[in-house]
Amino acid sequence: AMGINGIQEKYVVLSIAKEILRLNNDLDQPLDIYLTRYSDTLISLSDRTKLTKALNADLFLSLHCNHSNNPAARGIEVYVAKAVSKYSDDAIWFAFQLQDDLNKSLGLESRGVKFANFQVLRGTIDYCPAVLIELGFLSNHDEGNFISENNNIERIALSILSSIQKSIKL
Repeated sequence: AMGINGIQEKYVVLSIAKEILRLNNDLDQPLDIYLTRYSDTLISLSDRTKLTKALNADLFLSLHCNHSNNPAARGIEVYVAKAVSKYSDDAIWFAFQLQDDLNKSLGLESRGVKFANFQVLRGTIDYCPAVLIELGFLSNHDEGNFISENNNIERIALSILSSIQKSIKL
């Protein structure tokens, strides 16, 4: 997605993912966190799910920014797979926890936890809890600016990392 202020989703979410990794590496007991990409490269959806399986991941989190033709659309959405697996309850719990943590720490509007048939959720449902998050609308002037500011990238990353820490048993 491309924001109204020229901000591209791929750069925003990569910055947030790298910041999650940096914050995690600064912890006394860092988690094993792997990114599907570490630079501006395209990784297919099926390769993302294959990596999840190969790593025997405890959690899959897909970061995105939303876009709408309505410039007033705003808020964070968290998605879990529509299908059911042995990981569904954990995914739903994590989705609500993540939504709540982001809402409290950032003050952005919540559009709720939703169920969808996105390929990365379908492809990971049998391996671990999987969540896809839309971190606000790049097509909304205020949210696009907020999401792309460096100090807010750190706040978003810290909130996501905190949610992951709560969900993973160390």
